[in-house]
Amino acid sequence: MSSKVSTNEREYGYLGKENESTIITMKKGQYIAGYSVGILYLDECWYPVLPGNVANLSTYDFPVRLKVVPNCTQERIHVGDPTLLDDIIKAAKEFEAEGARAICAACGFFGNFQDKVAAAVDIPVYLSSVVQVPWIKTGLKPTQKIGMLTADAHGITPELFKSCGIEDPSICVVRDLGRLPEFSAIIESRGSFDNEKVRKEVVDAAVKMVNENPDIGAILLECSDLPPYAADIQRAVKLPVFDFITMIRWAHFATSQKPYYGFI
Repeated sequence: MSSKVSTNEREYGYLGKENESTIITMKKGQYIAGYSVGILYLDECWYPVLPGNVANLSTYDFPVRLKVVPNCTQERIHVGDPTLLDDIIKAAKEFEAEGARAICAACGFFGNFQDKVAAAVDIPVYLSSVVQVPWIKTGLKPTQKIGMLTADAHGITPELFKSCGIEDPSICVVRDLGRLPEFSAIIESRGSFDNEKVRKEVVDAAVKMVNENPDIGAILLECSDLPPYAADIQRAVKLPVFDFITMIRWAHFATSQKPYYGFI
């Protein structure tokens, strides 16, 4: 018997007062329900996971599920270690079998595997905040660019851009945060950091990037640890700010549509 998951069996229903049907079905092999987005995350990280972080469940006003990719360390994911691919696909297929309707991740460098994982499963895959670049660019003037704050500029490679569907990396201005004194606690898994110092480093980096590049029309936060500071960045630079959470919300609402009721 084939183990291939059929998306035709996936339940996209919404149970509410207006639903008169009493017959409810469930995809075989799915025991957990009530969520749409499955999020893959790194192994062996050690630093505070703040509200707003992709891996902090209080970030969301809807349910999500997280699944660790074994031995997927920062060192390996940042360089796009190709030997990670099988384990990432295995975890993605587990989510698919367990009823997820979309798969995201909790590190922008999962984008190195975006195209291959999307090809391996039958549900939508958005592994990196970087996949938002084409959509963001569409809304900007032809002369404007996207300012990208990243945890590791060395990992923002042409291969990562291509995997995420971006043919012209020059539309992004990349600013590295990984070597900053306090933010580096995240990269180095030091176990703690001074949150106000991290906030100041991140905001100052965004302001400097925009001041040096007045053609920037929007900000993209590559790192899954940066959304806690998105509002501070936006207040400082007065530009649209996109991050992992804007992407995950988009994926959730696209796969969890509810009927509308109201006056006409």
